[in-house]
Amino acid sequence: MSILTDFRIKIAAIIAAVMMLAVAVVYAQLDGTERGVAPLASTGDFEVMGVKVDVHGDNAFDARKKGWEEAQRLAWKMLYKSTQGGESAGLPDGTLNTIVSAIVVEQEQIGPKRYIATLGVMFDRARAGSILGVSGRRLRSPPMLVLPIMWSGGSAQVFESRTEWQKAWARFRSGESAIDYVRPYGSDSESLVLTAGQANRPSRRWWRNILDQFGAADVVIPIVRLTYMYPGGPVKARFTARYGPDNKYIGSFSLKVDRSEDIPKMLDQGIVKLDNIYASALARGILKTDKSLIVEDPFNLDDLDLADFDLGDDVADEVGVSEAAASVATTTTSETAGEAPGAGPAATTSVSLQFDTPDVGAVGRGESSVRAIPGVASASTSSLALGGVSVMSVTYRGDIAALAQALRSQGWQVQQGAGTLRISRSGQ
Repeated sequence: MSILTDFRIKIAAIIAAVMMLAVAVVYAQLDGTERGVAPLASTGDFEVMGVKVDVHGDNAFDARKKGWEEAQRLAWKMLYKSTQGGESAGLPDGTLNTIVSAIVVEQEQIGPKRYIATLGVMFDRARAGSILGVSGRRLRSPPMLVLPIMWSGGSAQVFESRTEWQKAWARFRSGESAIDYVRPYGSDSESLVLTAGQANRPSRRWWRNILDQFGAADVVIPIVRLTYMYPGGPVKARFTARYGPDNKYIGSFSLKVDRSEDIPKMLDQGIVKLDNIYASALARGILKTDKSLIVEDPFNLDDLDLADFDLGDDVADEVGVSEAAASVATTTTSETAGEAPGAGPAATTSVSLQFDTPDVGAVGRGESSVRAIPGVASASTSSLALGGVSVMSVTYRGDIAALAQALRSQGWQVQQGAGTLRISRSGQ
């Protein structure tokens, strides 16, 4: 009996030792090295980077102050030229001080009476936009998770260690980009989930779990492959833009630097070009959310308890509710008000209109179609999801039933809820 007891104790001790070793291995994987750099916060301001200044002053402080003021003047002319296509005489320093939101120091050298620097200037979008005549409203993609893969020395890395590729994505300013990037940096368990192998796993269930964790709709996979000629010498980089759970190819290009020290600058240039590739793909309707990643619950009006909604007679008749129930829900219908002599104008109704936007062109076509309906005071997209379902805010002089009928007369298929319409074309 004592032999059996001793054997059980030994087995329990061995199991406990194995479990402690497994915990230590997992802990080492999570906290063993520095994973990545947190990304810079991206705002919606106008950004002008790479402004070079070389000024003199009475002292170091005065030289730096004059340098920043000169950077504001130069940046404004650059911004004006990029948005208007012409030259600008400039703005007074007092006006520039009110519209500049931040100065970004990229590189600077401060002497006793001289200041040499490369700066970035950020202009408040609302204030600068009113002067430039540029609307503050921009179309952007749905949130896209970034999976940056770097091949170097025959192995692929994402967040296993802190790479130059991840650093470059962290310092990239995406405020002016058409792509809404979601940039993880390998904290906690991210380094175990986001790996180079994940790019080749098409399982939709697994991808949905990952995208839900980061609040993203889809994934973009920017890849760089570095080839070193010799230590410290020229380096060639091959950049590839891919996207989606199926790792689809969009485009690629190559860059080269003469020294290894210039790799960060080359990667920064590569990200700008990749961003242009993704933005172009978005505009052409290539970069869009994979429908297999969207789980939509079917919307059936017959399953709704319509007693909880405030519906008019026309809506009640359409969905099969008796006139008696509808009269309890509403005091006066728009039809009765229209027949009354001397009645005032129809009441204004605000409606949320859901419509499919597979590409940028679908947004404009949808808005134009709705605006063409008599009685529509305004129609603008309030929530954009290219490749998915966007939401348009519509102000209509009349009730929601009349708007639904007008949309049907234009060939739309309409589903109606409380204050909401879902429209689609045949075949969508």
